[in-house]
Amino acid sequence: MAAVPTETFYGLAADPLSERGVGRILAMKGRPVGKPLLVLFGERSQLAALGVAASPESLDRYFAVWPAPLTVVLPLEKPVPASLNARSLAVRLPAHAALAALLERIGPVTGTSANRSGEPPCFRAAAVEEILGDELDVIVDGGTTPGGLASTLLDATVDPPRVLREGAFRWPPAR
Repeated sequence: MAAVPTETFYGLAADPLSERGVGRILAMKGRPVGKPLLVLFGERSQLAALGVAASPESLDRYFAVWPAPLTVVLPLEKPVPASLNARSLAVRLPAHAALAALLERIGPVTGTSANRSGEPPCFRAAAVEEILGDELDVIVDGGTTPGGLASTLLDATVDPPRVLREGAFRWPPAR
């Protein structure tokens, strides 16, 4: 398991299809039961491997603004470990160029904030090291992230999509 910089804060990265990896993150964070993990991806084709069941036309709406600090909950063909048995998954194409390039090569990873549940997220690698270092395999030091608001969380399993959390991206986007 790794900590990686994103366009907002540092995130905890594990294989979203690995029960062991997801379990390690949940235990490390002390995350409430039933709160799924978001997944970061690097290119559109990776959504199929996650089992995303959204139509190409509906995805076009989000790819028109991605990469951005916009996390979108999409329907799944079947649950995956990161969805915690839900038939939907929150995904984001991050606006952090180095992370997006890495994800293009390695595939999707979880991206929940690198912190204990209920604590402020970390925007410096040194803070991640101090809080979670003994429990991580690697910390990718990408310098200080912008911090600020978390990504906007949008539920696209309903029509029209509904904002679940206001954040760093304005939805709907300005035209």
